[in-house]
Amino acid sequence: MSHITRREAIGTGAVGAAGAMLVAGTSASAAQGAGAVTPVQAFAGKHTPQPLRFDPAKLTGLSERLITSHWENNYQGSVKALNTIETRLAAAMADPDFPPVAYSGLKREELHRTGSVVLHELYFGALGGDGKPAGTIRDALAAWFGGFDRWEAEFRRTAMSLAGGSGWCVLAYNRHTASLHNYWAWDHMHAPVNGAPLITLDMYEHSYHMDYGTAAAKYIDAFMANLHWEVIDARYRAAIG
Repeated sequence: MSHITRREAIGTGAVGAAGAMLVAGTSASAAQGAGAVTPVQAFAGKHTPQPLRFDPAKLTGLSERLITSHWENNYQGSVKALNTIETRLAAAMADPDFPPVAYSGLKREELHRTGSVVLHELYFGALGGDGKPAGTIRDALAAWFGGFDRWEAEFRRTAMSLAGGSGWCVLAYNRHTASLHNYWAWDHMHAPVNGAPLITLDMYEHSYHMDYGTAAAKYIDAFMANLHWEVIDARYRAAIG
């Protein structure tokens, strides 16, 4: 079972409470309809978890137990929830009397779960390396921040500003301004408009508490030591492509 922080509970409590009502209400509406709803592609609910691209037992400073729990409970839990929400949206669209306020709750949860799935896949997808920066992205970060070390210092400071609670630290290429920035994201729905995420650091306590307790800085050290910079560089080149 996954663990949530107090801030996660506060941030998603209202959605969760509404979610139970929405699931029941949508199911009832579907049952009263002409028959089973055939979801369109947008609401097919067929997302599948991406496997880890590395051996979780071989990371530096991040235990196999921590990574496996994070991947199985938090990430896969969001994949399953997103599939459920999509099928509920399909059923709601088949019901002309479905209330707008209830549909709003479903759409909020769709965004929340979509963000969680995407951010977690980017998080796990950039692990498994030796942490040594290389490639075009290293030079670009040095240019934008006045040195690679200065970028890293700002990235770490942004991450630590979220320690003890929840959120994501995201290095992104902003397509609108054609620039690189470290962004502070309070939750799975809080991200820069038109930004291509290159590195996503999960700062929810479930991502490190099992190994480090409240020592978030040590977790950030371990995360940085396991980054696969070839993957990050490929994301950057695709973003500016």
